[in-house]
Amino acid sequence: MDSVLMNKGRSNEKTKTKKNSNFKNTLKAIKKDWQLYSLLILPIAYYIIFRYIPMYGNIIAFRRFVPGGPVYGTEWVGLRYFNMFIHDPTFWHVFRNTIILSVEYLVISFPFPIIFALLLNEIKSTWFKRFTQTVSYLPYFISTVVLADMVMEILSPSSGVVNMLLKHYFGYTINFLAEPQWFRTIYIVSGIWQGMGWGAILYLAALTNINPELYEAAIIDGASRWQQTIYITIPGIMPTIMILLILNIGGLLAVGFEKILLLYNPLTYSTADVISTYVYRMGLVSNNFSYAAAVGMFEAIIGLTLVYTANYLSRKFTESSLW
Repeated sequence: MDSVLMNKGRSNEKTKTKKNSNFKNTLKAIKKDWQLYSLLILPIAYYIIFRYIPMYGNIIAFRRFVPGGPVYGTEWVGLRYFNMFIHDPTFWHVFRNTIILSVEYLVISFPFPIIFALLLNEIKSTWFKRFTQTVSYLPYFISTVVLADMVMEILSPSSGVVNMLLKHYFGYTINFLAEPQWFRTIYIVSGIWQGMGWGAILYLAALTNINPELYEAAIIDGASRWQQTIYITIPGIMPTIMILLILNIGGLLAVGFEKILLLYNPLTYSTADVISTYVYRMGLVSNNFSYAAAVGMFEAIIGLTLVYTANYLSRKFTESSLW
């Protein structure tokens, strides 16, 4: 018994010594390169001020909040607002829309940056490759407001390019923005166009880390370009693919609120209304802030659960994970 206690004491001392050593090494690294570490001050301050401190405001999901009253509500109501949205059929309708739109967008759009990066990697002409990359990045820097306006102009039933072509070749037009069945297609296609080039940056960086000797050995063995892509390129960037997939799954319910708000209308609520727009209407339009906070907290809990689940499955089956 005494020997067991002594061994535990020694292991605890070793652990403390190791922690102290790591802490001292960290301080030395910060002291040595303090100019570089100082660049972290603004990002850290941003996350503390705008991400962590506002979390305390979630307490109004459990308290009755009246505009003009105390900041953190007037009285404790417990899970009242959670019971309200659980029994609200409108919430489950927007929840269903959110899941469908998010899953469709993830499944359809996620492979495009990967494919685009693989195609760019095959381009031999340096100037043409750089030109293509630059052109593909530009849509990402277009603001959401401008993008939504461009979509509305292109799909306008009277002067839009798409409807002009439909009328010329088929003799009819479609009011795309007033037809619920077209909203998800518009959202996904515009998202792919805007984010494909920017999303390919990380994959292009991962491609540069693949050992060229692997390709040389594959060529000697008679492997075609397609076989090199399947057996060398894709496995080489698989860790990056899995990490980005985990991050995308974590934000599965956080669909593009701004773009949806700008593009949807009461005619397309049946397919376009999602949790974020529902929270906006309940909170800022109807002044039911406590109810909106409860719905937002529920969405955050679902997102956190998805991140942990995706990370666990990725670590178990691919040995690549965030932690």
